[in-house]
Amino acid sequence: MLWIKAFHIIFMVTWFAGLFYLPRLFVYHAMSKDKISHERFIVMERKLFYGIMTPGSVITLILGIWLWLGYGYSGLWIQLKLFCVILLVFYHIACFKYLIDFKLKKNKHSHIFYRWFNEVPVILLFAIVILVVVKPL
Repeated sequence: MLWIKAFHIIFMVTWFAGLFYLPRLFVYHAMSKDKISHERFIVMERKLFYGIMTPGSVITLILGIWLWLGYGYSGLWIQLKLFCVILLVFYHIACFKYLIDFKLKKNKHSHIFYRWFNEVPVILLFAIVILVVVKPL
């Protein structure tokens, strides 16, 4: 089970790398005005989302379920952690929606919106790590 835990953490880091970087790309994309930049950001965003973020999320979730079933975790801390993970999944889906909006040139948000949007996974990471390590509840 320690190998499963190690790979769960590795793929969680991979997923979070994408969750941190994709909205940052959205910030720059929202600020870009020329066609070349727009096309470059579309490629970067697509490769990050499909090549790193989504595989990282799927593997993280599978291994997390495996750990949960294997160890039989219980308590309020795991319920709160699962709630945070569900919020991350919705955040991931929101990233996909914004990715499509940019691709179709239908983005309605400013770079300032994406700067604030970029902070959500930071807060969730803090909450998840504290819940798992400290188990305050």
